[in-house]
Amino acid sequence: MALTESNMLTLGTKAPDFTLPDTVSGKVVSLSDIRSDKATVVMFLCNHCPYVIHTNPEIIRLAREYQEKGVRFVAISSNDAAKYPQDGPEEMKKHAKKVGYPFSYLYDESQEVARAYDAACTPDFYVFDENLALVYRGRLDASRPNSGVPLTGEDLRAALDAVLAGEAVPEKQYPSAGCNIKWKM
Repeated sequence: MALTESNMLTLGTKAPDFTLPDTVSGKVVSLSDIRSDKATVVMFLCNHCPYVIHTNPEIIRLAREYQEKGVRFVAISSNDAAKYPQDGPEEMKKHAKKVGYPFSYLYDESQEVARAYDAACTPDFYVFDENLALVYRGRLDASRPNSGVPLTGEDLRAALDAVLAGEAVPEKQYPSAGCNIKWKM
């Protein structure tokens, strides 16, 4: 698993639309179904990446906390399930229930959504404002597996706090780092 950083989509980019199956509920979910009039967080995750596994507890904590403030969250997995069956829809459903994701976990089989977001790694985080304009992209915080740096979610929290307060999110943002998305050949 090659360590890969975010591509850092241009701030101000309009959230690319999507309609994908939710592996947990079995429903089809679109961006318009989950968007918030405050902030919408789109995350690219997968089941087996050690960077995602490491950050899952803070992702879940943060999502629960900010959902109470009107922020909406969605996770998308775009990995090639033919080559990585542990990231296929059935395994995604089991994983989401096991770890307790409080948000939809969508499967991007065609990988078109990952390409539209210029996603490169898992985990990768995008925050869109009430107009679905990108205001933050990058990392959860500075913690990495075995780094000794505690999980705080401070970077993502700071972005969400700024959006909720009606303030500008700082343009100095750090890329996320994790496993590369497993692209189909």
